[in-house]
Amino acid sequence: MLVNDDYKDMLSALNDAGVEYLVVGAYALGAHGYPRATGDIDFWVRPSEENAKRAWHAMLAFGTPRSDLSESDFLDPDNVVRIGMPPRCIDLLTSITGVDFDSAWQDRVASEIGGYPVWVLSREHLIANKRAAAEIKTC
Repeated sequence: MLVNDDYKDMLSALNDAGVEYLVVGAYALGAHGYPRATGDIDFWVRPSEENAKRAWHAMLAFGTPRSDLSESDFLDPDNVVRIGMPPRCIDLLTSITGVDFDSAWQDRVASEIGGYPVWVLSREHLIANKRAAAEIKTC
């Protein structure tokens, strides 16, 4: 999948800060052999106090244009921190539907995006997430 410079810069900032995150969404699908077009990259950030500090430092290193962000944004349940506009949108999520972070972290899969090492959501957890999201949409 094509990786723009903003995505590479964010990957570098997250990795350098030691943020515990998983790549989810279309880029996770691509890592499992099912690439599809997308206008964003999704990072699921572990919602813990220590990790929120790391994520905040990563945002500062990245040079986020969002002055309204704080560490607490990475602790709020069901929060999405969005940076940029499609097709260069970066989403940092504190939760995803149908999967808990600890279980997903235990089953994470090593991959690479744009030359950067990443952890992606396992195939099983990706399927669970997509099924849960589909159930919500049909209700």
